[in-house]
Amino acid sequence: MEYILMIIGAVLVNNIILVQFLGICPFLGVSSKVNTALGMGVAVLFVMTLATLVTSTLQMYVLVPLNITYLQTILFILVIASLVQMVEIVLKKMSPSLYKALGVFLPLITTNCAVLGIAIKVTEQPVIASHGFSILDSTLYAVAISIGFIVAIVLFAGLREQLELVEVPKGMKGVPIALLTAGILAMAFMGFSNLV
Repeated sequence: MEYILMIIGAVLVNNIILVQFLGICPFLGVSSKVNTALGMGVAVLFVMTLATLVTSTLQMYVLVPLNITYLQTILFILVIASLVQMVEIVLKKMSPSLYKALGVFLPLITTNCAVLGIAIKVTEQPVIASHGFSILDSTLYAVAISIGFIVAIVLFAGLREQLELVEVPKGMKGVPIALLTAGILAMAFMGFSNLV
């Protein structure tokens, strides 16, 4: 039951983008088309899950035992950068169209604060029980948070595609209407706050 509550909480109640405000750059930059947003979401899912798995393992078996936790941030950044490079190489070979559609935003996953934020958060805050996260808990939490990222970015992309079909006042076209829509979407997600 704890895991179900954690997943619901990560996807809907504490959505990484709409509640925690992490990952806003790809949320606003890649969300003009649903296909591109979904591709970015899947790339973030892959990178965030692997990064959290690797960084949690490093934290538990290297940094804490050697008492070098002060190297956490720099080590985590290096791990995330390496994983993004791997994803970029795989996407370039397996899906050139998605690779081109993501463009400059794929390397931005390296600096996506959502990926680094979750990697650090799972090492610092006990969310399940009082003993903190195990490596399995951390990885499951990263998957759930990534699914929340996908839900938010795909919903927002769908709304932005619909906004292209309607008459928007001249002063609100582009970024202003996108920010207003994001704010309304965030308020809609507030409705889930008493769910967990």
